Amino acid sequence: MGTDPDSAPEAGRPRGGAMAEAVAGAEALPEVKAGERHLILVDGSGYIFRAYHALPPMTNPEGVPVNAVYGFTTMLAQFLTRHVGSHIAVVFDAARLNFRNEIYPDYKAHRPDPPEDLVPQFALIRDATDALGVAKVQQEGFEADDLIAAYAKAYLAEGPGKVTIVSSDKDLMQLVRPGVQLLDPMKQKPIREAEVLEKFGVTPDKVVEVQALAGDSTDNVPGVPGIGIKTAAQLINEYGDLETLLARAGEIKQPKRRESLIEHAEKARISRRLVLLDEDAPLPCPIADFVARPPGDHKLEHFLRAMGFRSILARMGRLGEGNDPPRRGAPPVAVKHAPAPGPAAPDLAAPFSDYETVTTEEALARWVAEATAAGVIGLDTETDSLDARRAKMVGFSLATAPGKACYVPLHHGDTGDMLSGPAPAQIAPDRAFALLRPLLEDATVLKVFQNAKYDLEVMARAENGGFTTIAPIDDTMMLSYAMSAGKHGHGMDELSVLHLNHAPIKFDEVTGTGKARIPFGLVALDKATAYAAEDADVTLRLWLLLKPRLREEGALALYEQVERRMVGVLRLMEGNGIKVDGAELARIGEDFAQRLVVLEKQIHVLAGREFNVGSPKQLGEILFDEMKLSGGRKGKTGAYSTDAAILEDLSAKGVELAARVLDWRQLAKLKSTYVEALAAQIDPTDRRVHTSYGMAGTSTGRLSSNDPNLQNIPIRSEEGMRIRRAFVAEPGHVLLAADYSQIELRLLAHLADVPTLRAAFEQGEDIHSRTAAEVFHLPPGGVDKEARRRAKMINFGIIYGMSAFGLASRLGIPPGEGRTIIDAYFAQYPGIRQEMERLKEEARTNGFVRTPFGRKLWIPDIATKDPVRRAGAERAAINAPFQGGAAEIIKRAMVRLPRALTEAGLSARMLLQVHDELVFEVPDAEVDATSAVVKDIMESVATLRVPLSVEIGTGHSWAEAH
Repeated sequence: MGTDPDSAPEAGRPRGGAMAEAVAGAEALPEVKAGERHLILVDGSGYIFRAYHALPPMTNPEGVPVNAVYGFTTMLAQFLTRHVGSHIAVVFDAARLNFRNEIYPDYKAHRPDPPEDLVPQFALIRDATDALGVAKVQQEGFEADDLIAAYAKAYLAEGPGKVTIVSSDKDLMQLVRPGVQLLDPMKQKPIREAEVLEKFGVTPDKVVEVQALAGDSTDNVPGVPGIGIKTAAQLINEYGDLETLLARAGEIKQPKRRESLIEHAEKARISRRLVLLDEDAPLPCPIADFVARPPGDHKLEHFLRAMGFRSILARMGRLGEGNDPPRRGAPPVAVKHAPAPGPAAPDLAAPFSDYETVTTEEALARWVAEATAAGVIGLDTETDSLDARRAKMVGFSLATAPGKACYVPLHHGDTGDMLSGPAPAQIAPDRAFALLRPLLEDATVLKVFQNAKYDLEVMARAENGGFTTIAPIDDTMMLSYAMSAGKHGHGMDELSVLHLNHAPIKFDEVTGTGKARIPFGLVALDKATAYAAEDADVTLRLWLLLKPRLREEGALALYEQVERRMVGVLRLMEGNGIKVDGAELARIGEDFAQRLVVLEKQIHVLAGREFNVGSPKQLGEILFDEMKLSGGRKGKTGAYSTDAAILEDLSAKGVELAARVLDWRQLAKLKSTYVEALAAQIDPTDRRVHTSYGMAGTSTGRLSSNDPNLQNIPIRSEEGMRIRRAFVAEPGHVLLAADYSQIELRLLAHLADVPTLRAAFEQGEDIHSRTAAEVFHLPPGGVDKEARRRAKMINFGIIYGMSAFGLASRLGIPPGEGRTIIDAYFAQYPGIRQEMERLKEEARTNGFVRTPFGRKLWIPDIATKDPVRRAGAERAAINAPFQGGAAEIIKRAMVRLPRALTEAGLSARMLLQVHDELVFEVPDAEVDATSAVVKDIMESVATLRVPLSVEIGTGHSWAEAH
């Protein structure tokens, strides 16, 4: 049975933000006098995706998804009540492939497929357009933007008039001219020449020249490496147009810019053809068909009833049952008078105060009803632990609008005497949950969390069966992370200060600190309410600000298709955990302890006396005071530094004591961090460890692993492999490890477009041997292990922006030889140096670089005056797209794999993600079938210039699977 869309919000309710703004934007249309010709062209794709992302999932009576249909219908209907144009049409894209793919096959190759639940709605949206009496246009082989350009030109050629294009798409800004403007439905403002000049730095007639130079990572338009919008605008303003610039490129003073323009001139020309809209595209419908007209009531009503859109029918006065003909006097949707004013926009400046403590069932029922009517709510839980698997829910808070929030205590006073008083009155948890459950399971109410993974797990494990179905959800932490990875932190307090200019109440302020800290369940209810309700309030306000920004920041697909879906994927993985053989772990611990004793004795002999090997101060005194070694540096405390870099340098110079201390430190760390910590974290109920994945803690999009950290166990050392032998499969199962092969190097070959590297990957050659042969000029068959090792060091060092000095240190050679090797590498692969320079220039110009899939990765220190920090930022700018691109690829695979395995009838469970590797637990009988599905999905989630390759291994233990 489908969800009744009637309970979806009215257009204009702050439910999705974008939908209300799209409707309100109609008021910005220019005033048109009676009889004046005015063509309105609505960008159908913009409306569709805005509607889809503004509304939670819903289905019609037949179970077909219709949230985008509902939103589109509402927006267009509201628009029609306000427009004053003489002609109107909605322009749609016909298919992904068009004439641009013949010019450049990789055009839009990185665009993700539309969401699965959106695909069946496309045809219904076209039916909605018909039902509303609006002409619809599409043409195979051409994009909607081309048709918009062609119709605008043809309309003005027929006689005086105006054209308004309802879209904020930057690609359409080249069409702005006298008589043609855009209308931004998000900002409710027209876009004319001044707005285009502000965005691109050039007049509308020069926009294509700038876009040709700058390219577009979202559409995979190549452009010229190292040139962004600002630089492109400067060049075009100076030289006039692209061809003049390319002809005079030799005059450019900046050598990198000059060389890039000369080498990539043809890419610029191709890019111009890709971004230039075809104003002579065929017109599939005559303009006369666009004459504005009211819809036929019966046709529209029939469509609305078939979809189950009772709320729209109610606005028409046609909510009665059956298919009676329209009543006389029932107002049509498309009328040319001003509608009744809608609800006011949310007041983000509302005070953070006057929150309610809910202690009765009647009060909670009232809040649930209000939340259901609001359509979107902020939601937060208060617990007694940061471990979601063990946390007990002390209470929860709801926010229905800025400044309107409540706290519902459930277990205050359970753990003590509430500061010598009786436990306060509060709703019994089972009764509170019974009242809350319909709201959490209502598919028409969007639930907004900050760090949803934690709260969803806490609520799933709550008493009385918990809440296993909470949907749909949004996560403000991940909204921020999708747009601003590396720019700042994404915790609620930091986001609140940054976006709301409000510092929330600190946890320590209500619980105290140190020995005086009390559990949250003992906090007085007035203080608990101020703290907890504020959290829900801040979360909702952040959502209202951040969600509409996703599209303009180019992060909408990343958030919707990857980051939001990862919440459920990671919860499943964390719940699965991985089995650990406690007995094997104990044996490893005993062995490590004995080896540490032996190492300690060796170190004492080398030092000439006993000392605390774990004391950096004592070690420094022995190395630099007693042994008189050079290179000692004292810090602010007066003690010598003995960090890993110092010891590695001494070890390379033949100081055996330094080498043995490094061995001791590594073994001691493995013993404490993994052997002892893992043993303590084995869950006694299932004998498994359950790591927690951090979703927003890195600057590159990679996941982190915590409590315990399972991502830093050494894989190449004997000790690391021993620890991995303690991770085992259940009886009748094996562990399957699926590892992307050299994914960052493949991304390098893709981004830098290096023909020889591409050929090596396409032919399945060993990339390090190929590099060794070409850089060191070795004959066929002349690459030995040492040459390959050096080539491998170079390949990965280049990705991480390693300097000649750094490479020389790693290889144990003089710095001059390191420079010679790097120069030879870049001479062999010139495209790599150019790509590195382009990335540094992109970071300096924009403050960020992008992954191959368009994600912004911010580089905060790129403009610092400190040369050391700036050099580090430049290395980060070089590396970020490769790490970030690899992170996105494996996340895409993780999102798709659970469903693919289920559809294949397989019961494999995904357990771990470790850098470029996924680990599964697979029944013995399903190994071959699971391997095939996993390999197929992982190798097909992204289209690069080189093939992705996944290596599969299996075994009873994690070590055996490698």
